[in-house]
Amino acid sequence: MRIGAEHFLVLSALLFSIGMIGVLVRRNVLIILMSIELMLNAGNLALVGFAHYLGDVSGQVYAFLIMVIAACEVAVGLALILALFRNKDTLDADKINIMKW
Repeated sequence: MRIGAEHFLVLSALLFSIGMIGVLVRRNVLIILMSIELMLNAGNLALVGFAHYLGDVSGQVYAFLIMVIAACEVAVGLALILALFRNKDTLDADKINIMKW
């Protein structure tokens, strides 16, 4: 049995759906950040799957670029989460309100 593009896309859609549910349902900022990373990795899997199916390398190059951007996003996101936790003593997204009128 050969692994086709359908297998990659089904797994990618499943991972993306799990990440989206995590962003919409959970209130912990760390869980939300991990869910966003899961969604980015699902997009990477789809790109690599299409690149494998088409025999082209450009999808893998884009996936590598997305991984670099995701690593930068994690570094900045964790720094923001650490600063929010130091100021508010919580990581609950509903309780963090930094907008001042």
